[in-house]
Amino acid sequence: MEADLSGFNIDAPRWDQCTFLGRVKHFFNVTDPRTVLVPERELDWAKVMVEKSRMGTVPPGTRVEQLLYAKKLYDSAFHPDTGDKMNVIGRMSFQVPGGMIITGFMLQFYRTIPAVVFWQWVNQSFNALVNYTNRNAASPTSVRQMAVSYVTATTAAVATAVGMNTLTKRAPPLVGRWVPFAAVAAANCVNIPMMRQQELIQGICVKDRNHNEIGHSRRAAAIGITQVVISRITMAAPGMILLPVIMERLEKLHCMKRIQVLHAPLQVLLSGCFLIFMVPVACGLFPQKWYQLFIPHLVLLSTLSLVSLTCLVSRRREGGAGREASVQGQAPVSLNAGPLDPR
Repeated sequence: MEADLSGFNIDAPRWDQCTFLGRVKHFFNVTDPRTVLVPERELDWAKVMVEKSRMGTVPPGTRVEQLLYAKKLYDSAFHPDTGDKMNVIGRMSFQVPGGMIITGFMLQFYRTIPAVVFWQWVNQSFNALVNYTNRNAASPTSVRQMAVSYVTATTAAVATAVGMNTLTKRAPPLVGRWVPFAAVAAANCVNIPMMRQQELIQGICVKDRNHNEIGHSRRAAAIGITQVVISRITMAAPGMILLPVIMERLEKLHCMKRIQVLHAPLQVLLSGCFLIFMVPVACGLFPQKWYQLFIPHLVLLSTLSLVSLTCLVSRRREGGAGREASVQGQAPVSLNAGPLDPR
């Protein structure tokens, strides 16, 4: 018996995006590292199925499970604004395999200056590619801006790492192991705002519930970019803070002293264990679509700092399933937060 797909909306999130748990489930789905291994022909099939579902021309016999799987592949591999297929390394689904390799080696090779410089450069190159791949299509970034952002972030990361390595030479060994995290955090505070500076200059598009543009806001861009910076640092923090403590204790064991060649692979593996959970958790920290209170006929973009109250207000007024409905004296405003959009 064929499933009734007449009321199926493929663009509707499967989980409630007004709750943290719902966003985490969504990003577990989108950032699933297994989708990196999916063949190109299967990704192309997923795009065709998503487009047909949007047009209401799904082939007879198609099941809901097939459409949900197609949507998962589409979200993991195609840009939410342009619909273009993204390069593999820049996809959010590559954050776990790519991040675990780089993080593991950064934590392992932190003692010598050449190793610090090399792995910080590799990390910033990876971050720059991710930021560029997931950039906001409505605010194009010039080649010059990308180059300046890349050089500035790399310089900040290397300077922080080398400087702190010098300052912590007489500190306990564990302190030196935390230097890579300080460098990563400093670089993220530079790289993301620089890469997306066009949004800060021109503002980002603000839309109503019907996706009609109602204006641009630089403050909204600043809020979104700040949240992305916090999310990226949160993504790296548990692994880069706790893993050095774990390795500090493991390396004192007699068996670990005999197999030092396996220390780096072990750190890579453990980094992956942290990232597989922290990538969706960090991406789900903040709502990707915000709802703004406003006086009828007057959109108060200057009060965008109130967006964090929206979901709570909506839930109290509508009660559960009706939270997406219109509330008297309240209207939704969609803000594109960039690389962490739920798509």
